[in-house]
Formats: sequence, C-alpha cells, structure tokens
Amino acid sequence: MNTFALVGKKLGHSFSRAWFTSKFEREGLSDYQYINLEVETPELIPDQIRKMQVIGFNVTIPYKTAILPYLATLSAEAEAVGAVNTVLVQDNQLHGFNTDVIGFESTLLPLLKPCHTEALILGTGGAAKAAAYVLKKLDIDYKMVSRNGDGDKVLNYRQLTMLHVRNAGIIINASPAGMFPDTGSRPDIPYEGVDKYHLLYDMVYNPPVTGFMEQGELYGARVINGYEMLVRQAEASWKIWTSPAQLVKKSTL
Repeated sequence: MNTFALVGKKLGHSFSRAWFTSKFEREGLSDYQYINLEVETPELIPDQIRKMQVIGFNVTIPYKTAILPYLATLSAEAEAVGAVNTVLVQDNQLHGFNTDVIGFESTLLPLLKPCHTEALILGTGGAAKAAAYVLKKLDIDYKMVSRNGDGDKVLNYRQLTMLHVRNAGIIINASPAGMFPDTGSRPDIPYEGVDKYHLLYDMVYNPPVTGFMEQGELYGARVINGYEMLVRQAEASWKIWTSPAQLVKKSTL
C-alpha cells in the first residue's frame, strides 16, 4: 500500500484526506491511501512517518515551521518562506517543499486590480509566511497583524486602525479565526474601513462563507475563501510525490 498523510495536531476535519481519497478512487489507484496522522509534538513526526510507512505527507497547523529541524533538505522556495506544507520521504530522509505558495499565488493573481498595492496579512504562521512571500514577489507592500505583535515588525490587533484597513486593498486572513467548529468568530479588525475596492481573501475553507467574508460582503468588497488554494496546493503536492526529480531543485540545510 502506498501511504500518504496529513500531519498535524488536531485533524477532525481534513480537506486533504477527503480530496486525495476521492482522487485515488477516480483514478483507480486502489493501492493508494491518504490518512490523518495526529502528532502531539513535532519531534515525534519522523518516527510516526517511519512507523506508518508514509512516502509523502502534508503538514498543517501547528507544524509548518516546527518541522524544519527534522528535514534533510528544503526546496529553495520553502527555504525562502521559512515554512513547509509538503514533505517527500526518500531514502529514509524527509525533504521539505512549500506548495501553499503555488496555491495562493495562482488564485490571487486573477483577482488583482491596479488599486491593490498594499495588503494586510492577519496571522504570522506558515500560511501567512507563504502569503508574505507571494506579495513580496508581486511587489505588493504588506503589514502582518498578530495578537502578539509588538508594533515593530508585526502590528498588534489593538493597534490596527480604520486607516490601516482603508489603505490595504487586500486583506488576507491567514489565521484559524472563523474555521469550523469556531464558525462564530472572525478576525477583530475595523471592517468599516472596507469598501468596494477591497479584496478579502480568507484562507479558511470550512465554512465556505466565513464571518470575515460576510463582513467584507457587507461593505461591498470582493471575497474569496481558501478552497481553490487548497486544491491547487494539493495538486502541486501530488506532483512532487510522484516526480522525485523535483529534488534536483533542493538546497541542503
């Protein structure tokens, strides 16, 4: 059996498992399976991967950066982002990649308008780092916002003003706020600064319409959830797992 996995801490609702299971069924890959692998601490990941004979896996909250010390190599993109969401197991070593970048960039580009020159990224985790990498690549100025921000490199939510929101044509929720089962929550920002020129991009996909998106629609903004991003990053992960030549692009840690 060819086993792939999603590695994280709490995986009650997994897009990846459902998507890959459906893919295997559609393509007649009866000797392939995709499992959820809950791990309490990152140092346990390598042993669990060996024990379950996993040959490729995705990484989710809270291990996209915590897994870095356990990887033999990083792709150039993953190294630049500082976070990994896809791992290839080869020759008993773990090789890290970041396909969040592909998923985010490919879904953001068609939505950009000339007024989208500044952005706010809500969150500072692995998904937020991928968003920051893409925005920098596209020459879009951005600020990151976090509950623990010190106001120097990262704003604190308490410091966020309506002017910050008004000036940021793109607002990206890269935090878990609003994700099932906590669907009643949303990022605490001054939504009254949003207007019809804004793009609100929520990386959360469940529920399909989040509180963050509802607030954006209320003020006339264009909104998008994270479903298509997840599909595209999953497709990119599959390509890496089935095309080991990708390792030619690696950089050694």
